[in-house]
Amino acid sequence: MKKILSMIALGCTLSASAQVSTPLPHREGQGESLYTLDQLKDSALHNNIAIRSAKYGVEAAQQQRKEAFTKFFPNVSGTGLWFNANKGMAKMDIDPSGIISPELGASLAQMLPAEALAAMSNPISMSMMKNGTIGSLMAVQPVFAGGQIINGNKLAKVGEEVNQLQLQLSENEVEKTVEQYFWQLASLQEKMKTINAVDTLLTDIYKDVDVAVRAGVAMRNNLLQVQLRRNDIESQRLKLQNGISIVKQLLGQYARLTPAPSPTGEGSSYSFNIVLPAMNEQVCSLPSSPREGAGLSLLPEYQLLGKQVEATNLQKKMAIGQNLPTVAVGAGYTYHNLMEKDHSFGMIFATVSVPISDWWGGSHAIKRRKLEHQKAVEQLEDNAQLLQIRMQNAWNGVEESYLQLQLAQRSIEQAEENLRLNRDYYRAGTSRLSDLLEAQLLYQQACDKHTDAFADYHQKLLEYRQSIGL
Repeated sequence: MKKILSMIALGCTLSASAQVSTPLPHREGQGESLYTLDQLKDSALHNNIAIRSAKYGVEAAQQQRKEAFTKFFPNVSGTGLWFNANKGMAKMDIDPSGIISPELGASLAQMLPAEALAAMSNPISMSMMKNGTIGSLMAVQPVFAGGQIINGNKLAKVGEEVNQLQLQLSENEVEKTVEQYFWQLASLQEKMKTINAVDTLLTDIYKDVDVAVRAGVAMRNNLLQVQLRRNDIESQRLKLQNGISIVKQLLGQYARLTPAPSPTGEGSSYSFNIVLPAMNEQVCSLPSSPREGAGLSLLPEYQLLGKQVEATNLQKKMAIGQNLPTVAVGAGYTYHNLMEKDHSFGMIFATVSVPISDWWGGSHAIKRRKLEHQKAVEQLEDNAQLLQIRMQNAWNGVEESYLQLQLAQRSIEQAEENLRLNRDYYRAGTSRLSDLLEAQLLYQQACDKHTDAFADYHQKLLEYRQSIGL
């Protein structure tokens, strides 16, 4: 009897050291692969699609910060142009007779033949720049831009830090989801062990009842009662098998494990098992309660709120800068060949741009940014209180689940003793079979409740650690 009860007790225990044990390398080629909780977390943190998306966001923010840094350097641009028109772009008519004075005309009459003098009296048409080439190189260095460049770089850095915090939040969510799937699978597998042990117990009871029926001291319907209970166990086994299969698929896909080919050759499925060492009661100890405000500054949610305040403040400064004068200096070099002759020159210059009409709309933009900054400040204060409440609520959940686990452990001990007594009483003929079967059912329920309580306790522990920034 004690051997059977010990088999059931083995099916009622879950490992408290599963999440703190050193990761074990999974074994392949020897049946199903074995994974610890830490290995599953590590696989998910490296391969889950949510983590990869968050990392892409961090890399994009890094590139944006580097892009903003280039605004400190001169803006260099080059321009080249070649053209060939169907006629000259510049055309002019010259009448020599209108620009030659009488004295000059008398002198020319003595020096030139009559044909030349007659030609000079006719208008002359000139066409220029029918084709040409232009090239220029310009460098402009901003000197003062109202703080837009400096604040833009600070804002880009804040954006990178925000994406880093969002990556941390994604990691927390992935870790939490893996634990949920892990303990759900562990709970189902441990319940399957309980089912197997209970089935062994019912087989033993069936043998005892069969002997009693053959001896004429028990009725045949007692065998039917035991058989009905065994049928119920088989029904539970089938549901557990289906549940284990589904949770394995979810956990394997979420942790991005390598699926195994289907035996039928159609598709693939996840075939693995989880490592659950023997239960360690000392690990199942209640942690210290949180102090007021403890860990608040470590929370990524709180830091994100702080970054929101910082970002809105920088956006307000940039809105002010957009309505201030901008000063820049520059230098350039230009070459052209417009009149069939090469010509080049260099220059330096300074520009001052003063927004005038933009102040009308700009003043409203500045007020809007100030309101957004004030809103972010108040949200920080309000959500800080909510985070503190969440921290306390998470601690309450740990405390409650720990007490539930202790109660479940005592219930197993009491149900085990009740089952042992009813088994002895039935064999002695002083107890009914229905009492024995009810004791068996109570013991199975106690084991299942302990399994659920143990899994819930470790999930609550993770939620508490995340709530205080650990």
